[in-house]
Amino acid sequence: MRTYLDFEKPIAELEGRIEDLRQMDGSADINVDEEIQKLQGKADQLLSDAYGKLTRWQKTLVARHAARPHFSDYVVRLVDDFTPLAGDRAFGEDQAIIGGPARFRGRSIVLIGHEKGSDTAARVKHNFGMARPEGYRKAMRLMELAERFKLPVVTLVDTPGAYPGRGAEERGQAEAIASCTAKCLALGSPLISIVVGEGGSGGAVALAAANRVFMLEHSVYSVISPEGCASILWKDAAGKGDNKAPDAAEAMKISAQDLKDLGVIDTIISEPIGGAHRDPDATIERLGDAVETAIRELEVLSPEELRKQRREKFMAIGRTGLS
Repeated sequence: MRTYLDFEKPIAELEGRIEDLRQMDGSADINVDEEIQKLQGKADQLLSDAYGKLTRWQKTLVARHAARPHFSDYVVRLVDDFTPLAGDRAFGEDQAIIGGPARFRGRSIVLIGHEKGSDTAARVKHNFGMARPEGYRKAMRLMELAERFKLPVVTLVDTPGAYPGRGAEERGQAEAIASCTAKCLALGSPLISIVVGEGGSGGAVALAAANRVFMLEHSVYSVISPEGCASILWKDAAGKGDNKAPDAAEAMKISAQDLKDLGVIDTIISEPIGGAHRDPDATIERLGDAVETAIRELEVLSPEELRKQRREKFMAIGRTGLS
């Protein structure tokens, strides 16, 4: 059963009527095909109009949609022979970040990404995609493996942020994020990162300091969540008082379109009308095409050239328009 967001209510009503008519079709001497086609046309137009003018807050809701493809979906549809490797060889295993070698369109790569989980049990298991220090240290271990065997690294970012719990802080959360970011910048292999849902704070940057940074069209990427920003600036607590999260989202410019204009990301990967959750297969295919092109462009560069390009890319952020 499809889950609709608040701004999709008119679409939900139309699609509900279409489903009712389909249930009637064949059960009576009534030809409902014409009415179904008429309503479907209206629903498609509403969907196109709605997704053509999403606010930044609405994009945040779409990026968090429960049916949006998760890391496990990309593994199934994008690669073959994926072999997840566990543990950081220092403390333990972290289920919020998953990674390992895989075959992608005839190439060997290392695939790493955040996994949020697709149902309640999975979300708890994967800690809602919020990694602990051991997750980032595992990612570094995998990057070192890729560098040793001269394999491209592809990372899929989808996290509200690194886990802020006491245990994570005691085990060096800030140091792990900083070290993982530094490892990305120093990596001698091609590194391609795609924000596929939420890109939250340092927890996202730790896997996204790459040669090529892409975003899906309705994903978001920011230094803090809109709710977190609102709670700091306007003392807005969830469920108490006026919700300022939409205002925060607008002020922070967190959409893929904003970040492309600011030079933070390189490319926006378009999503099917209605978002990635309506057509995961088409979304994953488009992402795969973008990754394949990027690997071809980067695999001809030497480790020194890859590091130089990556450094220049990030040093240039924020300098647009400056003399």
